[in-house]
Amino acid sequence: MIYIRILLFLLGSLIYALGISVTIKVQHLGIHPWDVLNVGLYNKLGLSIGTWNIIVGAILITTSLILDRTYVKVGSLFSAIIIGIFVDFYLWIDILPSATHSWIDIITILVGIAIMGVGGGMYNAAQIGSGPRDGFMLSISDKLNVSIGRIRIITETIVLLIGLFIGGPVFVFTFVFTFIQSPIFQVTYLKLLNYMNRIERRMQ
Repeated sequence: MIYIRILLFLLGSLIYALGISVTIKVQHLGIHPWDVLNVGLYNKLGLSIGTWNIIVGAILITTSLILDRTYVKVGSLFSAIIIGIFVDFYLWIDILPSATHSWIDIITILVGIAIMGVGGGMYNAAQIGSGPRDGFMLSISDKLNVSIGRIRIITETIVLLIGLFIGGPVFVFTFVFTFIQSPIFQVTYLKLLNYMNRIERRMQ
């Protein structure tokens, strides 16, 4: 069963990284607040977008370990590393649609957001470990006894402002990103979680 979980985790991480890369290619429309930060750091300090994804992820994991170890598992670190590496890989091979500055870009970013929702649902359903961002926000939520929804809004607003300040790409889709991605994530996550539970029951 663990091999199925690992496969689901890896496949979900690769798909999630693909979604991030697709949205970055049309970043003039706005991207997810955390990616605004990573792109802003890349523009300001160099390295690569994927590298910043790993660095920021490592910082969040370390903070989560200090606050509450509950949400940090081996998959937390591996997800940051795998996603970071493959974001750079997808952008490097340069086969993704480039910005046309037309209505086609809107279709492209919607597809990218949907891919992120599916990928995120997949690797979280594997239950090998929460992603660095989710684990960080869940840890703060537990520590402060504040709803995860409120913590998410506050955290992503702060991240967005920092990203904007250092030159990250912020536009319309930055503010509607979560409303599109979250329902797709939830449906994928719940369906795969139920599927995994059924498999486990059959194997007992």
